[in-house]
Amino acid sequence: MPLVANSKLPTFKRLEEIGETIIAGDNAIHQDIRELHIGLLNMMPDSALSATERQFFRLVGESNQIAQFYMHPFTLAEIPRGEDGRAHVNQHYETFETIKQQGLDALIITGANVTQPDLAMEPFWQPLDEIIEWAYENVTSTLCSCLTTHAVMQARYGQKRHHMGTKRWGIYPHYLVERDHPLVAGVNTRFDIPHSRYNNVSREQFESAGLKVLVESTEAGVHLAVSEDLFRIVFFQGHPEYDIISLLKEYKREVSLFINGKRKDYPPVPDNYFTQQSAAILEEHKSEIINALASGTAAPPFPETLITENLDNTWHDTAEAVLNNWIGTVYQLTSMQRNRPFQPHIDPHDPLGLK
Repeated sequence: MPLVANSKLPTFKRLEEIGETIIAGDNAIHQDIRELHIGLLNMMPDSALSATERQFFRLVGESNQIAQFYMHPFTLAEIPRGEDGRAHVNQHYETFETIKQQGLDALIITGANVTQPDLAMEPFWQPLDEIIEWAYENVTSTLCSCLTTHAVMQARYGQKRHHMGTKRWGIYPHYLVERDHPLVAGVNTRFDIPHSRYNNVSREQFESAGLKVLVESTEAGVHLAVSEDLFRIVFFQGHPEYDIISLLKEYKREVSLFINGKRKDYPPVPDNYFTQQSAAILEEHKSEIINALASGTAAPPFPETLITENLDNTWHDTAEAVLNNWIGTVYQLTSMQRNRPFQPHIDPHDPLGLK
């Protein structure tokens, strides 16, 4: 069902241009179609602010649930912003105070850049914890992406993430650990998910905290887990929202950092992402860059066009299915909470009836 353009956020226009169904706010159909209000706490830096909006908005809008989706983006004042980022937020984002007054059916929280050795030292730690606690009591379900998963595991469950020594970066095969949970209903038993992180929370840590792991990878570790009530908090460690070019753009940025002397070593290519032909092109490009730097000449341009045409997206269908299941369960539970006559009373300790 469609997203409702309830603001002038440019992301709506971008999504419409790539074929997503967007309804202008004043043309929204009410009748018997339910509204679902979904918050997006976007903590990403300015360079990824709009792309992250688009990625999560798109996944929500591709849900086949019978509902109209109203998206409510907001951020934290503690996240450093440049002039353009502040202008974007001031013009298009809501405040947490407004969010609390109006309420949400569901909440998505993105990752963030970190600068401190311990998440509890980050400037966003306290306000993020406040939002998590509010959401746990007032929102049907909160979906935590990557860094936020690590923050919640530390703050709520006393499980600190561990640095892996190297970056887990690429596309990795995953499999279902638990096949009966509604979040993975109809999902392939084996599928790919992108990862991009230096830190990890292990399966043993999730389980020792009383949480349930649903999706795992032999190489990349846990991707999807859920809180002890099986739905109130949903944890992602991977990035199923990524566009097909997201890892390519990230690799390109790392190469640029090397060229500009802001990274000492040349970045390795993401795992399982490039074709053999693309890997050969990038290896040749690496040699050209190293030779150019040694001779004091200009580095060659990044061969982005040659690489892009050979990329494959092997994760979006599964990401769409899981988000659809998440939204569908939110829809069902909010219907129960609104005392729809065909729904039974919810047990707050087992909202899905799985225990």
